[in-house]
Amino acid sequence: MSVNKVILLGRVGKDPDVRYVAQNQPVASFTLATTDRAYTNANGVQVPERTEWHNIVMWGKNAEVAERYIRKGTQIYLEGRLRTRAWEDRNQVKRYTTEIYVDSFELLARPATTTAPQQPAAQPQQPAGNQQGGAPF
Repeated sequence: MSVNKVILLGRVGKDPDVRYVAQNQPVASFTLATTDRAYTNANGVQVPERTEWHNIVMWGKNAEVAERYIRKGTQIYLEGRLRTRAWEDRNQVKRYTTEIYVDSFELLARPATTTAPQQPAAQPQQPAGNQQGGAPF
C-alpha cells in the first residue's frame, strides 16, 4: 500500500497559463506560494519567514475553472498528488521538475486590488405611475 497525497493552502504566484492538448483538453499551470511564519524559539533564536514555491498543474474541468477565476494573489486550498518528470535541456543536461497534479481545490480569497473604488450603481428609473418622485406605494 502507498499514498501520494498533497494538501496545500497558499497564494497563486502568477496567472494560470492554459494550453490545450490532444482532443482539445485544457491544462492549466501556475505557481503557488506557501509561507511558514517567522517565529522565535524557546532559546530566543529568531527563525525567519520561509516561502516555498510549488508548480501546480490542473487538467480538464479544473483547468477551465482556473482559467476563469484564478488570478495572481488568489488564495486557494488544493489537494492533489506529486509527479516528477524529466527532460533534457538544449545542452543535453537531464533536468527534473516536481509538480502537484490537482484532484480538487477551493477558491478561498480573491487577490487584494489597489484600484480606485467603484462608482455607485445608477439610480433605478421611476415607475411610469410615480412621476412625482414620491413613495412608490
